[in-house]
Amino acid sequence: MFEGGYIGGDWPEQFGGDPGVDRMRATVFFEELHRMGAPAPIGAAYLVPGALLGFGTSEQCKRYLPKIRSGEELWCQLFSEPGAGSDLAALSTRAERTDGGYLLTGQKVWNTNAHVSDFGFLLARTDREAPKHAGITAFLLNMHAPGVTVRPLREITGTADFNEVFLDSVFVSDDQVVGQPGDGWRVAVQSLTHERQANRGLSIRLQARLNDLFDLAQTQHRDGTPLIEFDDVRDALTRTLIDVEIAIALQYLGPSHAIEGIVDAADAPVAKVFSSNLNVRMIDLALSFMATEGVLTELDSDVIGGGSWQDDLLYSRAYTIAGGSNEIMHNIIAERSMGMPREKSPSAAR
Repeated sequence: MFEGGYIGGDWPEQFGGDPGVDRMRATVFFEELHRMGAPAPIGAAYLVPGALLGFGTSEQCKRYLPKIRSGEELWCQLFSEPGAGSDLAALSTRAERTDGGYLLTGQKVWNTNAHVSDFGFLLARTDREAPKHAGITAFLLNMHAPGVTVRPLREITGTADFNEVFLDSVFVSDDQVVGQPGDGWRVAVQSLTHERQANRGLSIRLQARLNDLFDLAQTQHRDGTPLIEFDDVRDALTRTLIDVEIAIALQYLGPSHAIEGIVDAADAPVAKVFSSNLNVRMIDLALSFMATEGVLTELDSDVIGGGSWQDDLLYSRAYTIAGGSNEIMHNIIAERSMGMPREKSPSAAR
């Protein structure tokens, strides 16, 4: 996909980008990818390039970008901590100066694919005396370095995609710093923006899932009559169809603005909030179509759809949290796009 220019086409030409790329092509490509049921790139395939292309040295870009493109090296994100989730700037993992680099000590959590990753993109505090959003530095971490321990976290779905990562005086050299020491917050913000704009998966997946929802309404019955024949069901499906079209339109908004040179901090957050909430509503509707069979799981025999809807239900709330909780997205929309006053912190309110 990278070699074909379908992903990374907007990268600089020296790193494999296409100078004549249509910036809407990636959005169309992801629609087709999800329509086919094909897998998307895993790991931090969007997050890390956003950081490296914006702040990395030429040596870092030459070393890491080609193998991100080829999939030879997988990456994970090491941002969240037990005491720093939505309030990421409260992170406490520390990086202490030593000869030729830093020693990392602390704990990260909710790290997707850390158990299969070769490298991690990490934030750590290098100056504990600086204000909360300052004194943070971005690092590239070899996940196989001495002192790195990865423990999978089993989820309610029964799988273990997330992990917790423990760092015990892990050495990282100076050439593994991204950007300037103490400038990690700015690096992280740009990389997250790049990731949210590139990750079009959920809203496009909703389009494919809508077809499954219509199929379900045709195959399930109420008093011997297919659900699709009832007005309340048809109304619910119509509202859902309209909302899916809105979700797709919102997903086009960011790339469209980029083509026009418009920068609006609300583009990605609005699409993320709307799509993640719609995903929850669609799954609830699907399970209501199943009636009592909706309480079955994928482990039960002859469960409708192999239990995929039930699995989606258990995972659906994660989309309202991952990549920045919807509450945080509301703040970004209000403060950075609409210019509303910043929300007071709980400590300030007291």
